[in-house]
Amino acid sequence: MYKYILKRLLTMIPVLLGVTFIVYFILAVSPGNPALIILGDGATPDSIAKLNEELGLNDPFIVRYLRFVWNAIQGDLGTSYKNSLDVSAMVMERFPATLVLALAATLIALAIGIPVGILSAKKQYSFIDYFVTVLSMIGVSMPTFWLGLLLVMLFSLQLGWLPSQGMNTESVGMFLRSLILPAVTLGTSVTATIARMTRSSMLDVIRADYIDTARAKGLNDSIITRRHMMKNAIIPIITAIGLQFGQLLGGAMLTETIFSWPGIGRLMIDNIKTKDIPVVLGCVIFLAVMFSIVNLIVDIIYAFVDPRIKSQFQRGKQKKLVVADKTGEAAA
Repeated sequence: MYKYILKRLLTMIPVLLGVTFIVYFILAVSPGNPALIILGDGATPDSIAKLNEELGLNDPFIVRYLRFVWNAIQGDLGTSYKNSLDVSAMVMERFPATLVLALAATLIALAIGIPVGILSAKKQYSFIDYFVTVLSMIGVSMPTFWLGLLLVMLFSLQLGWLPSQGMNTESVGMFLRSLILPAVTLGTSVTATIARMTRSSMLDVIRADYIDTARAKGLNDSIITRRHMMKNAIIPIITAIGLQFGQLLGGAMLTETIFSWPGIGRLMIDNIKTKDIPVVLGCVIFLAVMFSIVNLIVDIIYAFVDPRIKSQFQRGKQKKLVVADKTGEAAA
């Protein structure tokens, strides 16, 4: 297991290098001069040229990229061009807001998607199944920005029940009220995806022989669903949850922008507009690392949920022990 985890951690290195190279290249060739952004529109050509030299912007592209990677390895993501603040501190300051939003959206998706998916599978080809399927298709295909604007118009402008912008931390109640709309907006497509995945996984096991055997023993239907169906259908669902949660961490940019949520997504959007390369790259690296860690955690959970996966690691250890014993006996 430890070797598997180490191997997965090592595979993160080329992923991060590839992601940072693509983003760095796009920002480098895009129009705009960082020195002009820092000094303002009233800067003279001499001051702009001097600052370009100080920042190393006159160096070749590959030299600038390798310098950035070397500093990032040492934990230095650079300094913001716009406000001269440490990028690492800026990202860590915004990360809790993004994490809370992603967790809230995931909880909404789990609370609704899994029960609805189970019900749809157990009522296959019924009105409930067709209704859930249609709603799932609508939820997956619905644009996030469009849904967010509709919710703001209805619950904020028309009804006045919920705030439309910002994260209110004055009290727990105010915080929860400000969290509802962005969490629902972000969690709608995830709910639809998990519902469809749950339905598909349940249909794969619902007609299995061991389910018929459990029914023949007279077990309660809820017990059969919980102990027999879900245990065997949970692996694809865990995969969907892990991938969706990783995407929520990095894909909340539109939602955070619509609701003025102070997260990493909004920080990235604001600094893309001003071509603040260190901040954008810092956000990209952080989100890429978090996405890779989430995928690693999902793979580790597999070993605890599915005994077949865990036994593979145990058999590997036993084979090594047997080979070692035989080698020792041969030497003796």
